[in-house]
Amino acid sequence: MTRSVQTLTCLPPPAPEPTGSGGLRGGTGGAKGGAGVEELLAAVREGRAAAVPGLLEPLDAAAREAALTRLRALRAEVRAGKRATPPHLPDLIRSALYVAGAGCLPTAAAAASWLGARDLLIREEDGALALRALGDRGPEWAADLAGRLAGRRAVAENSYALLHGLVVRSGYTVPPTDGYVAAWTRHITDDRLVERLREDPQTPVLVAHALAMAEPPERPARALGRRPQRYWPTALRALVEEGVLDRARVLDVCVSRLLRGGPVRNLRLALEMVRLLEPDAEELRERIPDWVGIASDAPSLVAGYAQDVLTGLASAGALPVGALAEMTAGVLFRTEKKLVRAQLALVGKVLAEEPGAAGELLPAVTEAFGSEDTDVQERALKLVGRHLPSVDAEVRGGLAEAAGLLSPMHRRAAGELFGADLGQGAALPYEEILPPVPEAQRLAPPATTVEELVAQLVAGRLSEEPAAFERALDGLVRHAHRDRAAVVEAVREAFPRPRWEQEVHSSTHGTPGIHVVLAGLSGLLDPALVAFRRTRGPGSDLCLHRALSGVLDARLWEAAELVGTDALPFLLATPTWSTGAIDPRVLVERLREYRDAGVEPAPADLAQALLRVGRAGPSAGRAAGEAAALGTPAGRRLAARLRGEVAVGATVRFLPRDEDGTTKRWGLIDRTVVDLDGHPAVRAEFPPAFRWLGGAPEATPRRCDHRGEGRAQWAPVLPADRELLAACLLPALVQCAEGDARGATEPLTALVEADGPVGRAVSLALALGLGCVDADDRLRAVDGVLVLAARGELNARRLGTELAWLVAKGSVKPNRLADAARTAAATGAYHTVWTVLEAMLPEVLSSEKPVRGLGEVLAVAADCVERCGAGGVVAGLGALASGRGSSQLVVQAGRLLGALRQGVDQPPTETVRIDP
Repeated sequence: MTRSVQTLTCLPPPAPEPTGSGGLRGGTGGAKGGAGVEELLAAVREGRAAAVPGLLEPLDAAAREAALTRLRALRAEVRAGKRATPPHLPDLIRSALYVAGAGCLPTAAAAASWLGARDLLIREEDGALALRALGDRGPEWAADLAGRLAGRRAVAENSYALLHGLVVRSGYTVPPTDGYVAAWTRHITDDRLVERLREDPQTPVLVAHALAMAEPPERPARALGRRPQRYWPTALRALVEEGVLDRARVLDVCVSRLLRGGPVRNLRLALEMVRLLEPDAEELRERIPDWVGIASDAPSLVAGYAQDVLTGLASAGALPVGALAEMTAGVLFRTEKKLVRAQLALVGKVLAEEPGAAGELLPAVTEAFGSEDTDVQERALKLVGRHLPSVDAEVRGGLAEAAGLLSPMHRRAAGELFGADLGQGAALPYEEILPPVPEAQRLAPPATTVEELVAQLVAGRLSEEPAAFERALDGLVRHAHRDRAAVVEAVREAFPRPRWEQEVHSSTHGTPGIHVVLAGLSGLLDPALVAFRRTRGPGSDLCLHRALSGVLDARLWEAAELVGTDALPFLLATPTWSTGAIDPRVLVERLREYRDAGVEPAPADLAQALLRVGRAGPSAGRAAGEAAALGTPAGRRLAARLRGEVAVGATVRFLPRDEDGTTKRWGLIDRTVVDLDGHPAVRAEFPPAFRWLGGAPEATPRRCDHRGEGRAQWAPVLPADRELLAACLLPALVQCAEGDARGATEPLTALVEADGPVGRAVSLALALGLGCVDADDRLRAVDGVLVLAARGELNARRLGTELAWLVAKGSVKPNRLADAARTAAATGAYHTVWTVLEAMLPEVLSSEKPVRGLGEVLAVAADCVERCGAGGVVAGLGALASGRGSSQLVVQAGRLLGALRQGVDQPPTETVRIDP
């Protein structure tokens, strides 16, 4: 195939900055040039980007330089929001500025800076117009600009027409970058994919880059759909068969990508390519070290393919024993039972044919002695026992030492096999290991300067970090009260393109976070909208998570109206502790400052402060007296809150799984009801957004049917009412246990560190968290259980009772619970985990039909009992253990029963805590 594009390893060095016209038309300009500049500027102000290239053509270098000065001034006006009407005009002006600047800038560096600016590029078609505007630039200049733009991913993805045009014009290949390759794959994918790839001279380089990307482009990674002619893997295989793509290079790139690992979704493209190319035996042998690494570390789907490849090589006698030993050690360290059992079978088959390899292979097999699955341990021990006569004394000693990793149920058999005592010697008291009790940290003071404040705002992630959000909000209010003009100016400079201003202005529901306060400070909000949002009560679709978010929403809109005025010198509700709680003495002092300044507290700000104030300990009692002595309504409300006269609370109940008269309720998600305790003072004194906390009938939250956003901000709303907060989290947690939702356990860390009693709602929240579909959610729930245990606040038996009910109803799957319990136990909390499971098992075992997956839970329970030495009787366990068959359920029931009988005479349990 003839290639018209020169292939270079890199672009030529940037051309020297011109001292004269910069490659533009010469001349000095004049009246005609001045008229042309005015015509160009008029088109840009009107947003007529399509007309710009034609208006640039007659302008000489001097005229373009003059136009550039005025274009920069116009760009500054658009960035400052001075050309905001009609609503669509700013975007049209930005498009025209994008094209005009490209044609006026003399150097590639300056043009790249202009064309790569975030505030200019709006549409992909603007790139084609910009290419027309650059019509008189030379090849090296075009190549220099293409290289600079390709290095910026966001720019390259949205500027393919411009970049490709520059590449064609220059005659050089642009260095492949993720952004450019992603844009290229989008552009080239259609029903003629094979033909277009074959015709494109960039294909070999860009395909190699696409296959190697950490996150492959969207089009090549798509599954085979209704249009097979657009399926990239088959198209690439065709090009390999034709010789357009080098087969060895494609295989190397794909195998290397599989070896680097990552989420399976990012590996499917490379895996499918390897499968379609069907490597022969020689090609597979050349990459044995890669396949071993993939089998050991890749996601299960990919590791399984690598294991099949290596198994085939072993069957053909083409896999060295050393490579098999390395593969075995890596695969047996994995947790997937299918892979582990297949590997043990492979080693057994090889040893049956080649007994002399036992000395090298059996030490690798002992990796399975530490498996969490006792069945795997048993298989590995039997394999070692069959081939033990083939090893020398040194290897035998190493195998005996590794047998100490076996579960107690297999140590006797291992002792008989190796002729050694593998026990633990004299029994010692078991030590329960729990994590350190987290200590609440004082929240850092707000920013001391406007510059520091703006840096916090620009850094972002405020919605995900409640402490940072509260500091930034309080700092914004304080500085705006001192010098509103200075803060407004600093905000405008920091946010040159305030698209959020338009969003806030046009919003009818939701809020863009702290930006609503910035918009209010800048005078960009409709007063009628602010008044409506600030005083809006609960809507007809209110759910618990919207109710929590609505509290923050009300605070923000209130601050947006009052920021920069004497009515809001600082915020009362800013936490003093990292948990979101406020020290009662600090709140009293804040109210005193308000009283002395003659300022009436803002309703939402005061309401949130009252919900956050800590009510435990002797300081709360003293603060109550000081608050009452202030002699203000706010002081009296604080005193009543501290004395427990104004309480908020909730109870949790579940409707039966049958018809309730109107709707069939099947899953727990449909049957969860949170009853809020009615309290007239809350309904009378709190703003509309808070009245649901008082049990107002019209404000009773309903079940949530959608995903909740802003979960990080939920817990700080109720840091002093742990049970109520837990009740509010339950609907979202049910979605994560019964459905496929994720992330609802994010507030659990704050929940267990909050104040207030631990009742049924907290236990249910943790129980649901342990049964979530997502492993990260389960891990956060495990952390919550262990922290509560370390604080001495965990009612382990109550948690077990709730788990029994949830497992029996099908809301919590036993396999997920087993994974969570195993993780918790592995930290050293075996006795705590056993106490939970001991309370759970009798009800679950009493089920008429065996609960699917319960064997995994029994395995964890047996491991806990074997390690902590607990004894006792579990109702229903003996009958199950005496049943026929060799299923995991029966085997693990027998194991647990035996461990409980042996644990009766064990030393007592002691508890230790890890130092922070």
